[in-house]
Amino acid sequence: MGASSIEDDLSTFLLERFAAAPAPSRRPMFKHTPAFSGFAVNDIAAARVFYADVLGLQVSEQHGMLRLHITGSRPTLVYPKPDHVPAAYTILNFPVDDVDAAVDALAARGVNLLHYEGMNLDARGIMRGQGPTIAWFADPAGNILSVLQDT
Repeated sequence: MGASSIEDDLSTFLLERFAAAPAPSRRPMFKHTPAFSGFAVNDIAAARVFYADVLGLQVSEQHGMLRLHITGSRPTLVYPKPDHVPAAYTILNFPVDDVDAAVDALAARGVNLLHYEGMNLDARGIMRGQGPTIAWFADPAGNILSVLQDT
């Protein structure tokens, strides 16, 4: 066996072993991490009442923070932030089979829909025919939520 054959074998081995492996800075750091999302509120007690009693979600509390146990996902963390300023976008979407029925149920529980100027909303505040049928409302901290229906 000549020197070039050993060099070729070594070259092939090294290429197969190391060329395919991503550099440490390119390895997927969080590929198998069970990530979750969260958002802030200015009053944990009010948030607990809203999410548990009004929306009917399973809510647990630990270390002064809430976890919303939403079907089909990891728990969503709700944490206190006294100087909380709500985002200007939707932070949580609830897919429903019937937006009209969901809006009726929200109204029966004292939840008002948000109405946005310049958007094509019906009298109830529901946007139709521009993607999913959707209606927005806010939690006590002013965080924007929605009910939406794929049509």
